Parts: sequence; C-alpha cells; structure tokens
Amino acid sequence: TMFRNIYDNDFGLGPRNNKFSNNYRCYSSSFGALSDQKSRDIQKGGKIIMPPSALDQLSRLNISYPMLFKLVNLSKNRSTHCGVLEFVAEEGVIYLPYWMMQNMLLGEGDLVQLENCTLPVATYARFQPQTMDFHDISNPKAVLENALRNFACLTKSDMIAIQYNSRQYELCVQEVRPENAVCIIECDVSLEFDAPVGYVAPIPQPRKTESDMVIGTPDMKQAIQEYIKETSGFSAFDGTGNRLDGKKKRTRQKKSEIDMSNVQRGVPNYKWRFGQLTFIRNNEPKKQADDADSSSNFEAFTGKGQQLRKKKNKN
Repeated sequence: TMFRNIYDNDFGLGPRNNKFSNNYRCYSSSFGALSDQKSRDIQKGGKIIMPPSALDQLSRLNISYPMLFKLVNLSKNRSTHCGVLEFVAEEGVIYLPYWMMQNMLLGEGDLVQLENCTLPVATYARFQPQTMDFHDISNPKAVLENALRNFACLTKSDMIAIQYNSRQYELCVQEVRPENAVCIIECDVSLEFDAPVGYVAPIPQPRKTESDMVIGTPDMKQAIQEYIKETSGFSAFDGTGNRLDGKKKRTRQKKSEIDMSNVQRGVPNYKWRFGQLTFIRNNEPKKQADDADSSSNFEAFTGKGQQLRKKKNKN
C-alpha cells in the first residue's frame, strides 16, 4: 500500500483518498503576527492565509486547481467558500478577512472546519449595495469588476466587502449562477445591481402649469394669475373684416377651383400645387382714348408763379 501511494504521487495521480479536511483556530487579518501589507491584502479580498503544513498535505492529494475551500462553523451552522492567498500562518491557525468572520458568526480564536471543494465557473452574479454611497461612484460596475479579482469564489447570501478610495463598501450577494456557490477565477461573469438598501423611488411630479411657474410675492402671484385667466383664450385679429364699399371680402377657393387667370405678377401664388405651371400673361384692361389723351397732354409744374410782395417801380 505504501509503494502504491508513492507510485501514484510520483505520476501526479495522488492517493485514493484526496479529501482535505482539518479544524483550525481562526483569527481576523488585524490579529496575530501578520505584517501590515499582508493584513491589507487579506481584508480587500476573499482569500485566507493557511499554515505550511496544509500546503504539504495538499501537495500529496490529487486535488483540482485552483485551490478552493469550504469553511464551516459547526456551532452556528454557517458556511462559506474562499480561496487561499499564502501558506505562512502559524500551525493550527488560519487568518480570515473580517467580513468573512462576520458572515460566519465567528469570534477570535473560534474553531472552524476547512475542507477542499470544487465549484462550477460563474456565469451570472447579482449584488445589492448596503449603502447609497456606492452609487455615487462614477462607474460602480468597473470598480466591482476590479475588486472581484481579489476573490476566488462567491457564495449566495454572503455579505462581501470591497475597498475603493480608502473606503469600504459592503454588498450582499443576492444571486449567483449556475449554483449557489461559484468560482470566479478567469471567467466572464455578467454583473447586475439591485437598488441599494433604503432606496426610495422618486414620486413622479405633475407637470407644472403657467401659474405654478410664477415667482414673486403672494400679491404679485395673485395679480399675475388673474391676468393669465383674463387673457387666456384671447387671440388677436381673429374677427372678420368689412369693406367700406359694401362688397364682400374675397374668400379662398378650393384647389380644384383655382383660376389661373387671376394670378398677378409680383404677388406670390400661395395656391400653387406640385406639377402645375402658371403662365403670367398681360391681361390688364385697355385704357380708354379720353383717358389716354388727357394723360398724354398732362405736364407737371407748367403754371405761372405769383409773388406775394409787389415790386416797386424805379424812377
């Protein structure tokens, strides 16, 4: 049996039992002997730090990559999923992001069960921001996509935390597909957002009338509103006109009754239709002979002038 296990491990087949399951004391990233940089790296993502002995044990097993793990709090019946960042923790200890310990209802130094798992690749994820401030970001979808690079997997109903511009934003994982826990490493995920917690849809306001847009003192508003009521419906020059000679006013004819002979030169023909040609002919009435003779004999300024003051005779 020992020879068979060594033989399989040399060829990458691993032993028959490839299940990794251990109990560890868990601590938050700000607790313990971790450096400030490692503490920040844990807090901004969804990965944990494990002891070197776990790496030695995992290397002997025929596990699938990337390494994904399921965390179980047996006392509270809570579970979630995570990836691994490094193997530098003390023996028997693992370090978790603080938001993950809150989801698991874990305290500093509590026991947690850690076992390896295989998750399907994510295709869809829907989140709900817990504050209205998240939508103040100019491009929240791009910010979330960049922050999820520090995560290995997502679990439905988890409350994850992301860092942006020295601020922390919490988002609840409302839905993931194709299962309730998915792997998001090197995959194309469709992201959507629900309305933030506490969001109230704006009530549509009625359209403002002219009286509503009046500004000024109450007396001015009342005077202007009365003027608007008095002048409403008034239209200038909408009456009918009468000629002094008693004749009826000309009325427009229908297009089918247009008489082209009445078209005058220099006056626009507003009754013109497409495909219609109008020829202007000299149809002025002939002048009478008496009128022509009298007009032809007329010369302007041909009379004699008179002086108001008489001239004196010179002796």
